[in-house]
Amino acid sequence: MNSFRSVAKHPIISLIDSGTTLKELKQIHTQLLLNGILNEPHLLGHFVANVALNNPNNLDYSNQVLDQCDNPTLFALNSMIRAHSKSSTPQHSFRFYNTILQSNHYLSPDNYTFNFLVRTCAQLLARGTGPAVHCALIKHGFEHDPHVQSGLVFMYAELGCLSSCHKVFGEIPDPDLVSQTAMVSACAKCGDVGFARELFDLMPKRDHIAWNAMIAGYAQCGQSREALSLFHLMQMEGVRISEVSMVSVLSACTHLGALDQGRWAHAYIERNKLRMTVTLGTALIDMYAKCGNVNKAMEVFWGMKERNVYTWTSAMGGLAMNGFGDKCLELFSLMKQDDIPPNEVTFVSILRGCSVAGLVEEGREHFESMGKVYGIEPKLEHYGCMVDLYGRAGRLDEALNFINNMPIKPHSGAWGALLHACRMYKNMELGELASSKLVELEDKNHGAYVLLSNMYADSKNWDGVSCVRETMKARGVRKQPGCSVIEVGGEVHEFFAGDKSHPMYDEIEMKLAEISKRLRQAGYVVDTNPVLFDIEEEEKEDALSKHSEKVAIAFGLITSKEGVPIRIVKNLRVCWDCHEVTKKISEIFNREIIVRDRNRFHHFKGGDCSCKGYW
Repeated sequence: MNSFRSVAKHPIISLIDSGTTLKELKQIHTQLLLNGILNEPHLLGHFVANVALNNPNNLDYSNQVLDQCDNPTLFALNSMIRAHSKSSTPQHSFRFYNTILQSNHYLSPDNYTFNFLVRTCAQLLARGTGPAVHCALIKHGFEHDPHVQSGLVFMYAELGCLSSCHKVFGEIPDPDLVSQTAMVSACAKCGDVGFARELFDLMPKRDHIAWNAMIAGYAQCGQSREALSLFHLMQMEGVRISEVSMVSVLSACTHLGALDQGRWAHAYIERNKLRMTVTLGTALIDMYAKCGNVNKAMEVFWGMKERNVYTWTSAMGGLAMNGFGDKCLELFSLMKQDDIPPNEVTFVSILRGCSVAGLVEEGREHFESMGKVYGIEPKLEHYGCMVDLYGRAGRLDEALNFINNMPIKPHSGAWGALLHACRMYKNMELGELASSKLVELEDKNHGAYVLLSNMYADSKNWDGVSCVRETMKARGVRKQPGCSVIEVGGEVHEFFAGDKSHPMYDEIEMKLAEISKRLRQAGYVVDTNPVLFDIEEEEKEDALSKHSEKVAIAFGLITSKEGVPIRIVKNLRVCWDCHEVTKKISEIFNREIIVRDRNRFHHFKGGDCSCKGYW
């Protein structure tokens, strides 16, 4: 008999809900004891279940009640497994499973037992325990239960075992909506969005969970256009849109730098009165910040009724990446006043804020406070931030000493930060060391080779340039093609270096020619040193003019209204010439140009850049 359907209920016990306080709970318990109601095992089980499942804060109380019961029912024990599987102590579920096994055949686990245990393993990310529970449920004959099968697919997805997901799903003769949705979610979560979409398209019926899983899968894999396209299809089919849907949509907008679509998503949330959860609000802040609209990000932040550490951290990170280091640190002070303890990611934002503001000593103090004050052990990213902090300030020797004294093996982030500092401050000796160390760790890291080659080119060391490029050729290292994305009128356009496939390319070339002419008239001289030196000077200039961000800027000047900022997202760091040219364009054409490259934001306005020449 099913352990959950066979339980008699009592009206007094049913009064217990999520709002019941501990004092009220004790009063109800006393009344039940006085009336002898809890002498009936099934009613005692009902009481324990209601206490445990309605309010996680009362879990200890339900544990104490159950401990006083000589022969707890399967329903009561399953309820405790279920309650703990959803709590902050999922590992305690196994205590009640062991009670079932040790009951001398008085009790035997059923499908609910294993369904909840499988969910426990998923929450614990228990790679060893998960397969063991799978074996146990096969032993007890529940491997063909549809709820258990769906739970197994979910569990293996959480454990990152996609092959096991496929194996479990393949053994389901007639998958229902739940198991199909679980498999779509699993494949999307594990990166197999192709198979997930095939399965999604074949589903005869799709609920909002399947749609959300597919959209989230696309967003997580960086296929943001597909995520937004599927979301529009979801709307057309009249599927219920929830806060979960909008978090994925905002993530896709963030990745693309699609501010117009992000604004539309925000308006959709407000128009449809979706609940502004902490997660959704944080996603909105992240979207606005990473699309370069810091004022709107902070407007959302201050308008939120509830904020957690992720909300504060997202806001601080947005301020730091957009060059507002001082404001980032001010926000951290307010966060401490609100008694919100920082986490590891918070300190990444703080250290980046110190770096862009040039606050070396303050950054060092914050780094030391991680362990001394907050008990947080610095991770590789924090060490990389410290190297960047020293390097940005021009204190290259201190940056190298910091790397040499790291308690863990220096990673590519640390050596990469030093290499970029060496490029900015023209320290060839240290640059060669940093580059060699970086290549030792990542021999296919094209950025390390290109940066060193550019350093040699800056110093007119053409033999060095040739050596680097021959090494790249011998090792099969290719420079990643530059790609810039710009959104105009809610539509996203991609441009690759040298690509002429855009339908407006003829107009773009004319605009590029106009830009070059006006730059020369303004006295700008192209720095062609970093370009291949075995081609004519005119060809070098032409190669530089076709860099993806310049093409995107030309397109933006053609298609957007005067006075509207041009926003671009680039997959690589902006090169030196593109950076200088964009400063000039912002002045000549009186346009604000916001570029998000792989490392940071550049707000170009009136001939200046927010990065102050360091990126």
